[in-house]
Order: sequence, then C-alpha cells, then structure tokens
Amino acid sequence: MSLMTGEQYIESIRALELPVYMFGKKVENPVDDPVLRPALNSVRMTYDLAQMPEYQDLMTAISPYTGERINRFTHIHQSADDLVKKVKMQRLLGQKTASCFQRCVGMDAMNAVFSTTYEVDRKYGTSYHRNFLSFLKKVENQDLTVDGAMTDPKGDRSKSPSQQADPDMYVHVVERRPDGIVVCGAKCHQTGSINSHWHIFMPTISMGEADKDWAVSFACPTDAEGMYMIYGR
Repeated sequence: MSLMTGEQYIESIRALELPVYMFGKKVENPVDDPVLRPALNSVRMTYDLAQMPEYQDLMTAISPYTGERINRFTHIHQSADDLVKKVKMQRLLGQKTASCFQRCVGMDAMNAVFSTTYEVDRKYGTSYHRNFLSFLKKVENQDLTVDGAMTDPKGDRSKSPSQQADPDMYVHVVERRPDGIVVCGAKCHQTGSINSHWHIFMPTISMGEADKDWAVSFACPTDAEGMYMIYGR
C-alpha cells in the first residue's frame, strides 16, 4: 500500500493507543473528541486530495527508492520542480482547509535528516543514512503522517542544555543499550502531534561537546511506551 484514503487515515489514528491529556484530564477518545476532531479532519484532506486525479500532480510523486506513487508529504525533494509543487500543494491545502494541515514540518524534517545523515556518514563512516532510508521507505509505503519535534522548553535560555538545573528541558539520552537508546525530556509546540503516526525528534539549537547527550535525533512511533501528549490549546 502506498496511498491511504482519508477514511483509512482516520481509522489508522483510531487504532493507536495515545495517552492524550487536555485541560487537566485524559482524553479517552482523541479521534472523536469535538475539540480535537477539526484538526484531524485537516490532515485527512492531505489524503483525500491525493486520491483525486485532478490533484495527482501536486499531491503525489514517484518515489526514487521504490518506484511507487506516494504522497508528496513523504517525498524527498529531487529537483526545483519538486519544491515548486510542494509550495503549490501547500497553497491548495490552505484553500481547501482554511487551517493548518500539519504535515509540513514532518516533510521538512525528513528532507533535512536525509541530507544531514548522508553528510555524517560520508565524514565518519557511520550508517545513519542507511537507517534513515529504511525508515523513509516504511513511511512512503504505509503513507504515514510524520511530525517534526524540534522545539524544547529550554528552561534558562542563557545556559546550554548540559547546564540546565532540570536536564529534561531538552530531550536527551539517559541510557545506551545494544538495541538503541533511552531518552527523556520534553518537546513543545508540536502542531499535529496527536494526528501523526510517527515523530522525528531533532535538536533545537547548536550544541558543544558537553551537550553530546542532548545532540540526538531519532524517529519514534506516536504510541511508543513512555510518550505522553499534553494538548494545551
């Protein structure tokens, strides 16, 4: 499967076990909550329009990695034409939703991580780019909505992450295991967080050697154990 319908998208979010809290209380059914549903409907439009032949050129692209037709929000830009179509797609969605459609930051995050991991691997001989491409193909094939989580609470902004009285003001590594890492901390202002299948976490500022535990980027499913979402507005 490469392209979901809008209804399939709604049901895929319904299938997630999301610990969402709003106004001091846990939301038992985020998908059908009257406060939250309008934002979900805006994301749905990114799926519905991709099904329409008249919008196919703007809303979809051909993956250079699988050869399949995919949603443009999961596409790695290949040319100036891709960038023009991206902007026109965003204008179209703004006209159709009169709202934020919430997939833009995730799309930009995937393109940024694609480039950065390639440069890191070329310099240090690591395998981050290969890992990212494996994740990207999963996102493309399943037509997933990915949120970009960058902004940290920051605490005392005159200090670096490692100097904070509360280390959780920035997301950071607290344990390294053979199968990966364990992180702790918070991100804020993550528009579309509860309407996404996955998140890409990224550092929010430039960091020094002392901040190496905070200089971390990774992908995490929205319903991962230990992930909590607080809906503030």
